[in-house]
Amino acid sequence: MRLRQPIVVVLGHVDHGKTSLLDTMRGTVVAAREAGGITQHIGASLFPLDAIVETCKILLGEVRARLEIPGLLFIDTPGHAAFSNLRRRGGSVADMAILVVDITKGVQEQTKESIQLLRSRKTPFVVAANKIDMIPGWKPNPGAPFKQTFEKQAAGVREDLENRIYTLMGDLSFFGFRADLYTRVTSFATTLAIVPVSAKTGEGVADLLLILLGLAQQFMKEQIAYHDGPGQGVILELVEEEGLGVTANVILHDGVIRVGDKVAYVGRDGPAVTRVRALLMPKPLDEMRDPRDRFRHAEEVRAAAGVKLVADELDNAIPGSPIHAVAGDNVEEALARVGEELGDFMVRTDKTGVVLKADTLGSLEAAVSYLRERGVQIRFADIGDVAKKDIVEAEVVRQKDELSGVILAFNVRVDPDIERDANSRGIRIFKADVLFRLAEDYLNWVDEQTRMRQLAEFGSLVKPGKIKVLKGFVFRRSNPAIFGVEVLGGVIKPGNKLVNKSGKTVGSIAQIQDKGVAVSEAHKGAQVAVSVREAVMGRHIHEDEILYVAVPERDARQLIQNYPHMLDEDARKALDELIEIMRASNPLWAR
Repeated sequence: MRLRQPIVVVLGHVDHGKTSLLDTMRGTVVAAREAGGITQHIGASLFPLDAIVETCKILLGEVRARLEIPGLLFIDTPGHAAFSNLRRRGGSVADMAILVVDITKGVQEQTKESIQLLRSRKTPFVVAANKIDMIPGWKPNPGAPFKQTFEKQAAGVREDLENRIYTLMGDLSFFGFRADLYTRVTSFATTLAIVPVSAKTGEGVADLLLILLGLAQQFMKEQIAYHDGPGQGVILELVEEEGLGVTANVILHDGVIRVGDKVAYVGRDGPAVTRVRALLMPKPLDEMRDPRDRFRHAEEVRAAAGVKLVADELDNAIPGSPIHAVAGDNVEEALARVGEELGDFMVRTDKTGVVLKADTLGSLEAAVSYLRERGVQIRFADIGDVAKKDIVEAEVVRQKDELSGVILAFNVRVDPDIERDANSRGIRIFKADVLFRLAEDYLNWVDEQTRMRQLAEFGSLVKPGKIKVLKGFVFRRSNPAIFGVEVLGGVIKPGNKLVNKSGKTVGSIAQIQDKGVAVSEAHKGAQVAVSVREAVMGRHIHEDEILYVAVPERDARQLIQNYPHMLDEDARKALDELIEIMRASNPLWAR
């Protein structure tokens, strides 16, 4: 079986060292270019096997295993945007990933988002615990393998690193991953490898490269088998080049693509076809000092590779779009395949849900998946800046459900006039360039709105209350009856109707006074005077009698079903006693 290079992408939180790690790995391998230099691709760097072996020779000793993988293709554009665009139906174009975590700071916001993306795409990854050189007391050994440099550190420094590794293991277990320091891993199939590195000094970089090479060869042979058929790839990004117009930087993950091939892709108006006019490759990195000719023309490019594709009408293409070279005259078949992928994520329904806009097809896929995992319904999801039609869609939803009648703008522009129009219609637009933050902002708003609505509804309900008529404190027997009470549970307020233990209404509270001052309510433990209309002491109400606030049946049902947590123990007990009284004559009361 002939194998292609595994495609490796680098992810992690901002400033945790993604770009620095790529630069260090590239520099390390270029330093071994007498064994084989590395070749620059558009958006990627190809590390040939012999250069990696030369870099890792201290660890390898004599390589006895037959190495079949021709090298590693690293995506040069690290981060969420690149990874989300490295998409194909059912998974990712990236075969593997490196999750970079600053060992001095641990798992942070974008680290969590990266893990969610990797998990949703089912992409195998290793953790590069970066910045070990920043651990207090660390003595750098530039370029050394991890085990070698670790043994040279003071005991306290080694213990500090071990503790940080254990903390990282705990953080990763929260996401369902069993992880450990790679030197202790007995099964790479079940345990996530943590490789301590320093992008600054190069320590541990050889270990990281070797782990990637070993995992690819052991577990991914079927996945990275090379097929000599029509090329399949994905548009990483669109770039305008002087003299060429808009070009597509493409990551080719399968087959071969040639000048003159027809290729199908996703345009803003749907699936489209164009013809390849040119394929451009950057010169190898060690030749890039000569700026006169940045690219060389290629007649064909084989996977895995990054290539600049020149063709007509690419300004209409969508980043993240699949690219399928047309086999023979099967244009319709290629368009259909592209259309199927498009349909997976371009959501258009009549149901109630949010309006979602994203900048690329990969971002849209990631956002749809992320929001659905959190139970967010989506009515409409599309690519591009927020437009007037999006406000109309959200307004239709808002008439049915205010909390869903919103627009989520992921990494797209919102024109100030559009935003003013939305505000005038009561449509909220949530904007963010980090998916985790966008979802969190929206869901926090939903929680807050729901809480405020619940408080407003709870505030409008008649609350349970239980009182005892105090013996010897009858001040007037009728018109209205005035007497002293002790509140045994819950709350009483003017306007509350009162019932006795037989469920019969005995009158309604007109006023409550505490030490001669009128008050708006009285809670458990209070001893107050109440005036009660329609009641005659000795006929309707008696001294030492227990009375209850006559909570309306609808309110009682609401309190039982939706707000029991908002009642204290004595109020709940008073409500339970009232329900028992009312159900004695009507078993279905408040059910």
